[in-house]
Amino acid sequence: MLASLSASIPHLQNKGQQYCPLLSTPSGTVSARAGISSSRGCLMMLCRAALSPCFHAPGRSLLFSPWSIAAIARPSLPAHNWVLKNGSVRCWSNIPFITVPLSRTHGKSFAHRSELKHAKRIVVKLGSAVVTRGDECGLALGRLASIVEQVSMLQNQGREMMIVTSGAVAFGKQRLRHEILLSQSVRQALHSGQNQLKDMAIPVLEARACAAAGQSGLMALYEAMFTQYSICAAQILVTNLDFHDEQKRRNLNGTLHELLRMNIVPIINTNDAVVPPPEPNSDLQGVISVKDNDSLAARLAVEMKTDLLIVLSDVEGLFDSPPGSDDAKLIDIFYPGDQQSVTFGTKSRVGMGGMEAKGGENSRAYVKAALWALQGGTSVVIANGTHPKISGHVITDIVEGKKVGTFFSEVKPAGPTVEQQAEMARAGGRTLAALQPEQRADIIYHLADLLTDQREEILLANKKDMEEAENKGRLALPLMKRLSLSTSKLNSLAIGLRQIAPSSQDSVGRVIRRTRIAKDLELEQVTVPIGVLLVIFESRPDCLPQVSALAIASGNGLLLKGGREASHSNQILHHLTQEALSIHGVKDAVQLVNTREEVEDLCRLDKLIDLIIPRGSAQLVRDIQKAAKGIPGMGHSEGICHVYVDVDASVEKVTRIVRDSKCEYPAACSALETLLIHRDQLRTPLVDQIIDMLRVEQVKIHAGPRFASYLTFSPSEVKSLRTEYGDLECCIEVVDSVQEAIEHIHKYGSSHTDVIVTENEKTAEYFLQHVDSACVFWNASTRFSDGYRLGLGAEVGISTSRIHARGPVGIEGLLTTKWLLRGDNHVVSDFSEHGSMKYLHENLPIPQRNTD
Repeated sequence: MLASLSASIPHLQNKGQQYCPLLSTPSGTVSARAGISSSRGCLMMLCRAALSPCFHAPGRSLLFSPWSIAAIARPSLPAHNWVLKNGSVRCWSNIPFITVPLSRTHGKSFAHRSELKHAKRIVVKLGSAVVTRGDECGLALGRLASIVEQVSMLQNQGREMMIVTSGAVAFGKQRLRHEILLSQSVRQALHSGQNQLKDMAIPVLEARACAAAGQSGLMALYEAMFTQYSICAAQILVTNLDFHDEQKRRNLNGTLHELLRMNIVPIINTNDAVVPPPEPNSDLQGVISVKDNDSLAARLAVEMKTDLLIVLSDVEGLFDSPPGSDDAKLIDIFYPGDQQSVTFGTKSRVGMGGMEAKGGENSRAYVKAALWALQGGTSVVIANGTHPKISGHVITDIVEGKKVGTFFSEVKPAGPTVEQQAEMARAGGRTLAALQPEQRADIIYHLADLLTDQREEILLANKKDMEEAENKGRLALPLMKRLSLSTSKLNSLAIGLRQIAPSSQDSVGRVIRRTRIAKDLELEQVTVPIGVLLVIFESRPDCLPQVSALAIASGNGLLLKGGREASHSNQILHHLTQEALSIHGVKDAVQLVNTREEVEDLCRLDKLIDLIIPRGSAQLVRDIQKAAKGIPGMGHSEGICHVYVDVDASVEKVTRIVRDSKCEYPAACSALETLLIHRDQLRTPLVDQIIDMLRVEQVKIHAGPRFASYLTFSPSEVKSLRTEYGDLECCIEVVDSVQEAIEHIHKYGSSHTDVIVTENEKTAEYFLQHVDSACVFWNASTRFSDGYRLGLGAEVGISTSRIHARGPVGIEGLLTTKWLLRGDNHVVSDFSEHGSMKYLHENLPIPQRNTD
């Protein structure tokens, strides 16, 4: 019956009659109201819906809201029963939907970006500049496809997504221009000849006509794109009057809720085909203003009690000055009381934004709409949806809490933002570098005294961290050891700081080269601080005073980001550091990041940070190296250290060095991980003595492939020869020669620290010269690879890179140079072929600085 009905409708429709039928099911009816723009399209949708197996179940009633039926663009819901791992199923009638546990009581907006991942219901507003191409005639299909993909991904996670979109006018303009050009070309070809086709003029197209022509095509495009992800979309057209009529508001609210309940993505936009025309000179020719959609998105977000409103435009967010001006800075977080600090700039490329802008700038309209939504309990983020490098993941990045665009928040943190902290560190660092060397040394001595004087307070704070970590059970034993502070550790820290202090006398401003370029023209190369350092460390509160002292001695500003597991310890150590800095008025030079900044967000501050130094797990280092594309980094990703036992090794030395390298502090990055033994040593008692010693020390042994082949009953075979255990575990492997040992180290090592134990000086020198690692030792423990033990006082980390600094990095690694040229009316033209001066390029003696 339905098939014959749908076949007869076009015949009746072509006679000018409109039909909107009632469809029956075994125990109910499905009705639809007339009055939509295309009754034929509505009927065909209803027919498809009734014929679809997804909507038919014998003996069941299918009750549709009439408004939701009119809104569904293509009811293609999957006919599958989806059940979550926890057994929860979301169903409407006989149609189940996937859900995820994303529940939140609406009422207050999120206070921090990190909370956005809990957003359940999200509105994405697409401005004309995002949807349209650069020529404002046609749609940006690549961007739209990327947006649909991101919305689909979030929808399939169990979130409820809604889109407020522009673009009907631009799409309709493209279609109408094509029709006009085609029509004109045919007429002119018939009447004027081909030579006048180039003189055709396209009239200014009326925006409402463009909207009428573009709405169906725009929705068809969305429908086709969402279908690729098995998601159904529905179109809803509204006008301002729909929000003034209480009954229409209730109808709209009910329709949207029912669509969301059916796992359908509503696509809402203003019905530009019937809205009043734009004000004269308030818009670009042929493109309708999008000012209704800005406040529509905010109003919709509040009406639907959404958790998050994402507004995408062609600007990165809000700036404290017009974007493009020299001093313009992106505002990371905008608070309701910050309107006075914002200068509103010029219009966006397309449209102005804001129903109530009245010809004002789009940024003002965005702020007004965003604040209105914020007051209604909806969090808001304004971001760039057109940038080719970020548009492909901008929506998902926002939901994941990454620092993208401007986040609107009602909760203003008590302290400064991380950007402000970086600026404070830079200003403080410059003041620090300008101090006299003995003043910088005085600060470090004072900090060393505070570490011993305030020992009880420090250990009490550390005890809180240890107890919280034990209760939560989130730290492995090696990390717990790193987290722990003791009286002996604090005493060692104080001794190390007192070693660093004298180096302040000969760090900043040291002349390392002097050259006489010509008469009365002298050049100097002098040491200067790098600038602002960002040091990110995990579970190591003792790192804070060490790194602070090195930064102070080298005149660098410092931004510290410690792990949450050491928050109490870090707080008091930073407080003592600032107390020491205060004696010479440079308290701001060292900053501790206490906000909820993610490491990836900190690594994007390329204009504020000059060097990143990670100190933590291999995964942390890799993550930072991946994220910090615009900032140089210093460090090592792994500490796979080797000890090679040569054929001429001393038994006594081997056992002592191996025990110390592995067991003294197995969590250290300089601890032994792989023990290489010369094949000829297998015939001696040495191997048994090594294994017995390791077993006494409760070290778990893994056998390398060759070592396992020599044994009848071997330990567990190693899964990978490139493993950093960080615990009482190690691998033993066999090699045939020192050359093979070196090849093994180069293949499986991390260029950190490698050792040879031998009495043969020639073999030892060969090993020292050919192993390409940051630290290479002969008859000494790997644990000497430490800034304090090597006389550097302390270290900011160990670098395995080839540029600037390598090995334990002390003060020298935190300095760079600049060139000072002193002349007397010198110009380059004087040194030309016929000039009056000649280059001398004479090396001059370097003056010795008094470091007493």
